[in-house]
Amino acid sequence: MSDPNSPSRFNEDKAAYTVRGGSDAPDLEAGVAAIRNVLATLPVRPGVYRMQDARGDVLYVGKARALKNRVANYTQVSRLSKRLQRMVSQTRSMTIVTTNNEAEALLLEAQLIKRYRPPYNVLLRDDKSFPFILLRADHDFPRIQKHRGARRAKGNYYGPFASAGSVTQTLNALQKLFLLRSCTDSFFKTRDRPCLLHQIKRCSAPCVGRIDEAGYAELVGDAKDFLAGKSTKVQAKLGEQMTAAAENMDFELAAVLRDRLKALTFIQGSQAINADGVGDADVFALACKEGTIGIQAFFIRGGQNWGHRSFFPQHTSDVPEEEVLASFLMQFYEEVPPPRNVFVDRELAEAELLGEALAERAGHKVTLSVPQRGPRRRLLEQATRNAVEALDRRNAESTTQAKLLREVADLFELPEPPDRIEVYDNSHIQGTAALGAMVVAGPEGFRKGQYRKFNIRNKDTVPGDDFGMMREVFARRFARAQAEDPDRDSGEWPDLVLIDGGRGQLNAAREVLEDLGIEDVCLVGVAKGPNHGREGREVFHLMDGREFTLPVNAPVLFYLQRLRDEVHRFAIGAHRQKRAKAMGASPLDEVPGIGPARKKALLMHFGTAKAVRGASLADLQKAPGVSAAVAQQVYDFYHAR
Repeated sequence: MSDPNSPSRFNEDKAAYTVRGGSDAPDLEAGVAAIRNVLATLPVRPGVYRMQDARGDVLYVGKARALKNRVANYTQVSRLSKRLQRMVSQTRSMTIVTTNNEAEALLLEAQLIKRYRPPYNVLLRDDKSFPFILLRADHDFPRIQKHRGARRAKGNYYGPFASAGSVTQTLNALQKLFLLRSCTDSFFKTRDRPCLLHQIKRCSAPCVGRIDEAGYAELVGDAKDFLAGKSTKVQAKLGEQMTAAAENMDFELAAVLRDRLKALTFIQGSQAINADGVGDADVFALACKEGTIGIQAFFIRGGQNWGHRSFFPQHTSDVPEEEVLASFLMQFYEEVPPPRNVFVDRELAEAELLGEALAERAGHKVTLSVPQRGPRRRLLEQATRNAVEALDRRNAESTTQAKLLREVADLFELPEPPDRIEVYDNSHIQGTAALGAMVVAGPEGFRKGQYRKFNIRNKDTVPGDDFGMMREVFARRFARAQAEDPDRDSGEWPDLVLIDGGRGQLNAAREVLEDLGIEDVCLVGVAKGPNHGREGREVFHLMDGREFTLPVNAPVLFYLQRLRDEVHRFAIGAHRQKRAKAMGASPLDEVPGIGPARKKALLMHFGTAKAVRGASLADLQKAPGVSAAVAQQVYDFYHAR
């Protein structure tokens, strides 16, 4: 029968049909019979086959140059590995899709593996979308920003980057060098004075006319050159401009250009990976230990290092390493546009076919190769070392805390286990003694020396408004972080932020970060759920609108509950201290020079603070322990205003 799931882009000159046979119970003979039933109708042409169990669930997706020949191999049971014999024993039907050529079959195979995630295919577990840098082209003063997902906005996309951290590093570089704005268009329109980014020399402030359209366009052009790998050209241009400014006695401009030149020189010298002369390339190296396979990927664009990431594919037992790498590459490039060069650490049997398939997807020639010498070989060797080290670290992570942090990373789609988690909560009683609290946790546990309290002091914050309080807390915390540590070198920028509250609190925090131009901090709201009194029913709210709960006995849930309970404890304790202090406060506290002893003496003599305020100078002087000078000071405080 026709296959309604076959992708529309492979609908030319091919057929799809399903053939069933055999019994429902797992049985090797029944599986072989089902496959032989399919063989009778198979053509000798390229295509993709899906093996399905009795319920119709996909067990395996494969491609073939000649479908009949490839599927026939599964009937020769004695030549199959134990893994494939188990697969055949569960097979009760097959769906066949013919294609025009083998390259199309390879593309379709990767697409179907991603869709069905079959248990007998090698799976790319970490298939989250990669971040890009977007230089928009829909505004007179283009905005530069981080981007994930579909490319609907008009502009230039640069990537992929290995992680949000890699994007942030490059965005910081671009802001230092080219002073491009990162704020939203709505924020841009409402400005009447420069923001903090201009004050710390990260933006040219086009919103208030500090630079004209032509000057800003020149900065945009320089940024495009830099992202295209023409950093030497940018460096020469900045040097010439600085020299000309100095000769014209415009020392203020010369100083600005000098700072930009120093920033560029620092970035060029801080590249952890030397990729000079490599151009655009992805580098992949595979390591295998103790039955686990790790793949290290380096992303090089324009000779610049855009980060690296470790991957640990699933379902790799009894699968040759070359096959694992080839399957990984096709799944990896299902979402990521391939560069012109892909460097791998071993020869792949179907390297030419892989290149042909990736070229069809990319729209330009793609070459897979194993570098033998020069900077490309050194780059590959560095990737290989990183692959081995990453695999060793993963295998060594046997402690409960390390496992929990890895589960947290998987749960919230972080590129790696978080090193710093910040948790926020508010505490007040009907708006009084209001404060925000932040606790910090990491691999070693709670970092109590880094806990912080935020007294709610903004007059525009309505008493009891939890959303407004959260906005004030986040504005103060992250505006200060931007001012004091814009390069994020101190290690005090969070990898994950948990907010005690639901969608409202999460949106309030996100709005603040967007206004500050911060888009790479992962925010998660933790709400109590429909049954507030029951532990384990917490609802986790993500920034993209998703929400979910966890099994009540999940270890990662217990860990997140401990984080939430700790910020509760700290916030409530700080609130009680503040409230107790307010309850014990006296109007006499406002009088300068009046310590606890004299305050007590005045209250014991007059009875109340109101009586002290209404007393004459002579009466104040009669109070025991109060000198004439102190009496005059108290009298003047209340009567000389």
